[in-house]
Amino acid sequence: MRSLGVLDDERGSSPVEFVLVGTLLTALTLAVLQVAFAVYVRNVVHDAAVEGAHFAALADTSLSEGADRTRQVISRAIGADYAEDVSIGEDSALGHDSIVVEVRTTLPVLGLIGIPYAMEVEARAPVESFGD
Repeated sequence: MRSLGVLDDERGSSPVEFVLVGTLLTALTLAVLQVAFAVYVRNVVHDAAVEGAHFAALADTSLSEGADRTRQVISRAIGADYAEDVSIGEDSALGHDSIVVEVRTTLPVLGLIGIPYAMEVEARAPVESFGD
């Protein structure tokens, strides 16, 4: 009969395996949640830019009102720090007059902490007019 050596003894290996696998799964879960949060922030900022462009494109509103609407939507959803760099202007590159809203904001990397001005979204809306 063969005797068990120190290297053949598997007692205590289950807790170590649990800690190693648990740590890996926890890190993976947190990474997936962070990516989902970054996508959520991008979608909120893009939807706010679309709403601001459509609001500014109305015949009885100004460009500054569209930019303010964009800032309000972003501030309410994820915080005012994400609504600091909003620019708005008119463009006719697509063959018709349109309003363009561009938002540069923080890309969240660890919770809400992230890389400033790393995410940029743009939204367009056709200009409404009473004549024509």
